[in-house]
Amino acid sequence: MPHDHGDIDPESGDKRVAVAIWANGLLTVAQIVGGILSGSLALIADAIHNFSDMASLVIAFGARKIARRPADAKMTFGYGRAEIVAALINYTSLILIGSYLAYEGVMRWIDPPEVAGWAVVILGCVALAVDALTAGLTWSMQKRSVNIRALFLHNLSDALASVAVIVGGALILLYDLRWVDPAITIGIAIYILWLAFAEIGGPIRTLMLGSPPDIDTDAVIAAVEEVGGVSEVHHAHFWQMGEHAAALDTHVVVSKEQWSNIEDIKDAIKARLEDEFGISHSTLEFERSDRKHEDAQRYGHG
Repeated sequence: MPHDHGDIDPESGDKRVAVAIWANGLLTVAQIVGGILSGSLALIADAIHNFSDMASLVIAFGARKIARRPADAKMTFGYGRAEIVAALINYTSLILIGSYLAYEGVMRWIDPPEVAGWAVVILGCVALAVDALTAGLTWSMQKRSVNIRALFLHNLSDALASVAVIVGGALILLYDLRWVDPAITIGIAIYILWLAFAEIGGPIRTLMLGSPPDIDTDAVIAAVEEVGGVSEVHHAHFWQMGEHAAALDTHVVVSKEQWSNIEDIKDAIKARLEDEFGISHSTLEFERSDRKHEDAQRYGHG
C-alpha cells in the first residue's frame, strides 16, 4: 500500500497555509463589504464560503502543529489524528454553509433584489485570483493529507464559484437578469454540498476505526494463513492509526508441531504484512492449535 508523501517539509507547508489564511481573510472582508454595497447575495455567498476557508485554514494550521507532537502518556498513539478531526470539522462546516446558502438563494429567487453588476464582476475577479493562489499553494500538499485536501477542495470550489459570480454579474449588466444572482447562489450551494458529502466519509471511516479503504482485508488474512505453520487467523481488527498508517491486531493459530518456531513465524508474518500490504504496525496474539478459541469469528471479538 504505497503512499505519496511528497517532498514539502513541514515548515514550508506551514508557511503556505499561513499565506493562504491572510489572503482569504482580506478577500472575505472585501467581498462582504462589496456584497452589502452592491446588494449581491451571490457575492456574499462567496464571501461566506471564503470565510469558511479561512476558518478551515486556521483549524488545519493548528492541526498540522498538533499532529507532529510525539506520543506521550496521555496519547499513546500520538496526535496524528488531529488532522483527521480537522478535516471532519471542515467538511461539516461545508455542509452547514451549503444548506444555509441554498435556503437563502431560494428566498432571493422568490423576490430578486437590485444588484450592482460592476461591483460583483470586479470583486469576483479579485476573488478568483486569491482562490487560484490558495488552490495553487495547497495543490501538491493535498495529495498526501486529508486535512489539506479539505482545504484544497474548499478553495477549488471557491474558484469555480468566483467564475460563476463573474458570469452572473456580466449577465446582470448586459440583460438585467436579477434572477441570475440567486440562481448562481443555489448552484454554488449545491456544488459545496456535493463536495462535502463526497469527501466526508473518509475522515468518518478513520475515526470510527474502519478498515483502511485500499486494503483487501480478506486477502491479508489469506496471506497470513499461507505462512508456514499458521493454520487459522481470527479476531482480526484492521484500522488506521493515522491517514497513511494501517494497523492490524489479530489472533494467529499455530499448529502444535510448529509451536517451537513461533518467533520465526511471527517474523515471516510481519514481513509479509509490510512488504505486500504496507501494514507496518501489527499486534499478533498466538494460540496453539490444540488450545485455540472455538467458533471464533474472523473479524471482531465474536
